[in-house]
Amino acid sequence: MATVATRGIGVGVTKLQPHKPKHKSSFLGQRVRIRPFGELQCGARFSVSNPKVFRVFALGSEWVDTVHNLFVGVGVGLPCTVMECGDIIYRSTLPKSNGLTLTVPGVILALGTLSYLWATPGVAPGFFDMFVLAFVERLFRPTYRKDDFVLGKKLGEGSFGVVYRASLANNPSPKEGDLVLKKATEYGAVEIWMNERVRRACATSCADFVYGFLESSSKKDAEYWLVWRFEGDATLADLMQSREFPYNVETLIVGEVQDMPKGLERENRIIQTIMRQILFALDGLHSTGIVHRDIKPQNIIFSEESRTFKIIDLGAATDLRVGINYIPKEFLLDPRYAAPEQYIMSTQTPSAPSVPVATALSPVLWRLNLPDRFDIYSAGLIFLQMAFPGLRSDNSLIQFKRQLKRCDYDLVAWRKTVEGRCGPEIRKGFEMLDLDGGIGWELLKSMVRYKARQRLSAKGALAHPYFDREGLLALSIMQNLRLQLLRATQQDYGEAAKWITHLMAKSGTQKDGGFTEAQLQELREIQPKKKASAQRNALASALKLQRKIIRTLNESMDELNRRRKSFWWSRWIPREE
Repeated sequence: MATVATRGIGVGVTKLQPHKPKHKSSFLGQRVRIRPFGELQCGARFSVSNPKVFRVFALGSEWVDTVHNLFVGVGVGLPCTVMECGDIIYRSTLPKSNGLTLTVPGVILALGTLSYLWATPGVAPGFFDMFVLAFVERLFRPTYRKDDFVLGKKLGEGSFGVVYRASLANNPSPKEGDLVLKKATEYGAVEIWMNERVRRACATSCADFVYGFLESSSKKDAEYWLVWRFEGDATLADLMQSREFPYNVETLIVGEVQDMPKGLERENRIIQTIMRQILFALDGLHSTGIVHRDIKPQNIIFSEESRTFKIIDLGAATDLRVGINYIPKEFLLDPRYAAPEQYIMSTQTPSAPSVPVATALSPVLWRLNLPDRFDIYSAGLIFLQMAFPGLRSDNSLIQFKRQLKRCDYDLVAWRKTVEGRCGPEIRKGFEMLDLDGGIGWELLKSMVRYKARQRLSAKGALAHPYFDREGLLALSIMQNLRLQLLRATQQDYGEAAKWITHLMAKSGTQKDGGFTEAQLQELREIQPKKKASAQRNALASALKLQRKIIRTLNESMDELNRRRKSFWWSRWIPREE
């Protein structure tokens, strides 16, 4: 077996100890044993003032070569697996490769790493967004203070802030137009962070955010101010309360009143367009790791400029890519539109660790919990309200949720209980959803389900046949490409699963892999387990008490960490004194 050395001036030397490998591998060649640098091959000597620095440099170069050989499968150790002359081979005498030699294990490892880094919510895009895009954006964006704006009409007021229509005070430019100013009393820092993230990652999903800053004075508490461009003041809730809905939305989207006969087909097409726009906006948020947690008609605004619906009010949103505004066992929601689980992730999920660790683990937690399905349930209730005029008021929606809960959150069972005795407004909704073979009803059932894992994602909903027909507005080239990609990647295996279940339950024999009728009868006659013994009950009680103590300790530690931990990300928010 040959020993490999390097000949040259000022070049780090890697010394490979001769040994007899147990097996020969064409992937990495001879197994490398890294030893501290001692003697150099071929008598070469170097004069180094600090030997420790040289050793660190040499070890670093060895590890770089080792990682390089792992991925591309090339290196100086490769020829040694086929040569047993005992001679010393110098790097300068080896044949030079014209390019990289790829191997199957290396390609699989590289593709697996890349797919993980780009999986939702996106580890690699997250680092690029935080350390490159955010930094560049802060260098070139304009800065404002409260004195730069003239407050106008109050547009709304809620628990977390007041919203005004405003304009620039000094040298107002016609290009700037009117603005929307919000004074946030709580969750202001969170909302600024979320809006800046959305502006960089998916600007078309939410309202056009301009700037956010913290203004403090000695006379009053610090206030967070957020600035958006004014795109319109009509929310989906306002439009749905009109008797002309959905025809009033058609006028806004198309830009003129349509001289066409009214009917279910026309209404279905309008609602289909609205739902497609809402799902496109949700998909943009979810793809970047943000879950809104408060999707409702009041938080969906119609943009007069783009003639599309956009999402607003990100104060309750959580950024699960880095763990911002996520606290276990705490939820922010509107009970009218919230999903039954109330929490976007399991209550056993610990508090968010440091940012690099949280970002690295985010694809795993996302796949385990599917937090985006929380917003899908809320969007399904909006779809339900648009289809059923009798469910558009708050009282009727609350009553519907009570009925659905009594039916174990099964829409089919709810339909059976109300369809025979419902009024014309409810019957009209069933008739509209039953158009085209009932694909609208199928989409609604796949969004409003009790278990989050059984709901469609925003991507899956967009790929549903309900959206095969063209809406009121033609899709852009990018939206068309995106939609075709979704339909190509989002496969529905429901029919295949039903077929397999039917095959196992109704046909075949034990030899063919199915169940016989006798086996099915045995399954039906299985009796429940008898009551456990007193000793088993005592052990179960002790384990339950242990889990409760551990849970209480964890909650206490979470609370202490929450109070002690500073909001590092709030330091990015500009402060105006």
